[in-house]
Amino acid sequence: MYATIVIPAHNEEDCLGPLLVEIIDTVSALPVREIVVVDDGSTDKTAESTIAAAGDNAMLRIVRHSRRQGQSRALLTGIRAASNDLIVTLDADGQNDPADLGALFAAYAERQAQTTRLMIAGQRLGRRDTLMRRVSSRIANRVRAALLNDNVRDTGCSLKLFRRQDFLELPFFDHIHRFLPAMMKASGVQVVLVDVSHRARAAGRSKYGIWDRLWVGLQDLVGVRWLMKRQIANVELEDVF
Repeated sequence: MYATIVIPAHNEEDCLGPLLVEIIDTVSALPVREIVVVDDGSTDKTAESTIAAAGDNAMLRIVRHSRRQGQSRALLTGIRAASNDLIVTLDADGQNDPADLGALFAAYAERQAQTTRLMIAGQRLGRRDTLMRRVSSRIANRVRAALLNDNVRDTGCSLKLFRRQDFLELPFFDHIHRFLPAMMKASGVQVVLVDVSHRARAAGRSKYGIWDRLWVGLQDLVGVRWLMKRQIANVELEDVF
């Protein structure tokens, strides 16, 4: 199966161009046939950076939101627009290293004979973030893991590989990108964790602050827990019949 890389981007004019050049250089040996950048209502030159980086590369497409709708909605837009069965996601800020894409595809190839419903999720080693950001992320991950029991150490890592169909069958809600491994597992998808590297942000500013990471919402967690129970019940019913 071939893959589409989906990159949600908001005000990343300085980071996105160099990242796309790296990706294009990296994917020649991988089954990637398309790169979709979703410009989520940027007010800078994110779109222009994408076009400049593309040159005449036919793989690269850009989809634009007229106003900012958030990372989850941008992810949905990109996945709906994708032409291939497999989806790879990563952040536009350049902190996910395209060199790790090969490890995701290798893990997928190793296990796809066992199941067609499979997600490969990156988990970052050696986080290159501020102390405050690392601490807030660690607390948020522990709270989430305690409530959802998803056995995922780093759900905030955007570097993931999964089937387009599996994502589109999930119940969509704002902030779903924060809970993808848990939602996939509850729907019967096998989640495999792969250690990946992490890089310091070279330019621009993070779009999330400490309150986003610490209190992304007990309401979200309660809602996700309820959705997961429904998904697990549905999967069990399917197994019976």
